[in-house]
Amino acid sequence: QTILKSIREQEKLTPELEQRIQQAETKQKLEDLYLPYKPKRRTRGVIAKDKGLEPLAELLVAPDTTATTVQQWLQELNEGSEAPLSADEALQGARDIWAERLAEIADLRNALRERLHRDGRVVSQVASDHEGKPSKFEAYYDFSEKVAAIAPHRYLAIRRGEKDGVLRMRIELEEARAHGLIRPYLPSFAPAFAEQGEQVLADAWQRLLAPTLETDIRVDLKLQADEVSIDLFGRNLRQLLLQPPGGAKVVIGLDPGFRTGTKWVVIDQTGRFLDHGVIYPVEPKKDVNGSRNTLRGLMERFNAEIIAVGNGTASREVHQFVREFLQAEGFTVQALVVNESGASVYSASAIARDEFPELDLTVRGAISIARRYQDPLAELVKIDPKSIGVGQYQHDVNQTRLKQSLDRTVESCVNFVGVDLNRASASLLGYVSGISGTLAKRIIAHRNEKGGFQSRKDLLSVSGLGPKTFEQAAGFLRIPEAANPLDRSAVHPENYGLVEQMAQDHQLTLEQLVGNEGVVGRIDPSQYAEAGSFTVSDILQELKKPGRDPRSDHQQVQFDDAIQEVKDLKPGMRLNGVVTNITHFGAFIDIGVHQDGLAHISQLSDKFIKDPMEAVTVGQAVQAWVLEVDEARKRISLSLRSELQTEAKPKEGARRSGKVEPRKQSSSGRKPQKPREKPLATGDFNKDMAQLMAKFNKH
Repeated sequence: QTILKSIREQEKLTPELEQRIQQAETKQKLEDLYLPYKPKRRTRGVIAKDKGLEPLAELLVAPDTTATTVQQWLQELNEGSEAPLSADEALQGARDIWAERLAEIADLRNALRERLHRDGRVVSQVASDHEGKPSKFEAYYDFSEKVAAIAPHRYLAIRRGEKDGVLRMRIELEEARAHGLIRPYLPSFAPAFAEQGEQVLADAWQRLLAPTLETDIRVDLKLQADEVSIDLFGRNLRQLLLQPPGGAKVVIGLDPGFRTGTKWVVIDQTGRFLDHGVIYPVEPKKDVNGSRNTLRGLMERFNAEIIAVGNGTASREVHQFVREFLQAEGFTVQALVVNESGASVYSASAIARDEFPELDLTVRGAISIARRYQDPLAELVKIDPKSIGVGQYQHDVNQTRLKQSLDRTVESCVNFVGVDLNRASASLLGYVSGISGTLAKRIIAHRNEKGGFQSRKDLLSVSGLGPKTFEQAAGFLRIPEAANPLDRSAVHPENYGLVEQMAQDHQLTLEQLVGNEGVVGRIDPSQYAEAGSFTVSDILQELKKPGRDPRSDHQQVQFDDAIQEVKDLKPGMRLNGVVTNITHFGAFIDIGVHQDGLAHISQLSDKFIKDPMEAVTVGQAVQAWVLEVDEARKRISLSLRSELQTEAKPKEGARRSGKVEPRKQSSSGRKPQKPREKPLATGDFNKDMAQLMAKFNKH
């Protein structure tokens, strides 16, 4: 509407133009149509018009114009002028007018934009002041890839390198292709001024079209990369949030450290904080006896069932000390390593200060580690998802869209698992459908004042929680201690009557029906079709295993004690590991050396996969082969294939000569693939290429 009003006020709005504007499908198309009428700053073309050179521009495309004609016209223009123009200045102004006219043709801009998407290339080179210096962007120091083919993570990496001043990036299109598209839109200049037309064409592309269209392509690539990266981040986060819980056990949580010691805390089965302190089991103090005495006292005093060690600094050393202690003392308690990503962010957050105002940051972090064993989801929802450390280039994508996507993911996970109404924190309750952060705090306050909820209906007594909110939230809330077995399940209160009817039809009480797989399996869903087939199916599934946690059982990864640091790794080793992050190009795996290794997507499976998540999930226990180790840069290359695969690199000059080196025979005994030696069908390059392209297009 703004564009139509602007053009109408200029008295340039034709019925055809108005129709094209109304039918524009994208903002970009709209901008192209508006460009010739958009109020302009003082461009070279505008300045030329102000000098009265527009008639000269028209004169240059008249077929009978000669050099004499132009000279006479210029003399008339300069008569009485205080600042007469030379012939070169006048022709330059005329060219500027035509160049701007060309650059404002919507159909031409669209055609060039499409060609840039199809045939353009993203080119990056190292900035002059970083030449010869190592950096994480070395792979892009001299890089070129088609716009249509570049992977989102590579574009974001180049973009970050440009932002950091390490790289220079541009979008290129062969000049001949660009000129070929522009030429049909260029008017025929008079024979005497044909060279002026060629200069207009070159100037329109180099100065006006290429820079603006490059910006358009950059924006498109960024939007595509954002969409793909945000989706990947959400899938990673979902897998992380839905990691198996350890359950309600008394846990000793250890936040490892060298100089400052290892902070310990104890929490009970409900996650309630009991006590805290510090031990020094490793260097530099290495008070092994004192640390053992402290742990022994805690085990006997609290009957601890699990010792959870954070996976940060000194994790391997502290975990090994704990295992040796448990074995020496004869305790059957399990010691395991817990992912502590984001624990430091939580410990300094307002949520942590509200929970434990009297405790130090480091103690809050240890509490988070201990609680993560019991229920990762309940603890991770307290942390900004961007601080958890999954995904790729999360700080380079659109932050508003990223937050919206991650909030939806967290809400989906919380509602998928369900929430214990009498134990959930305000952070967790705040993600339940229909419950806001303010209402979550009111529920907690009501629980603290009145005691635990005895039934779902008790929620209606919470201030500000009305029937509509209850309808949205009730099905996701569980009360394990409730007298009504349906309050312990995922069955929504609006369907209680239907379940009671099922129990009555089978002459059973609710307690006898709920959890009775034999009876539930014999119920005919068609008898209750009026409730809806999907609803009845969901209810029957829930009645078989009421209140079940949809997450899988807890897994424990035991790292190799002989491998402590990167320098201990050797190619060919096979080690236990756990997947910590998944990107589009592969998966990062913790193998217990304080530095995650990378398994490229080609090394994640024995078969071809397009998406790493086809092969692995975050938190999955795996066995990985060590392929390469770069100790200086702390880079570890891993493989999850069933057998260690090694391929010989082509000999120097092989690519140049067109010869292909055959693969060496693998350890699996497979025969090496022979290089293709079939000659071309005709020996004519153009014919053979045409046949090849025909086959390609057919496939």
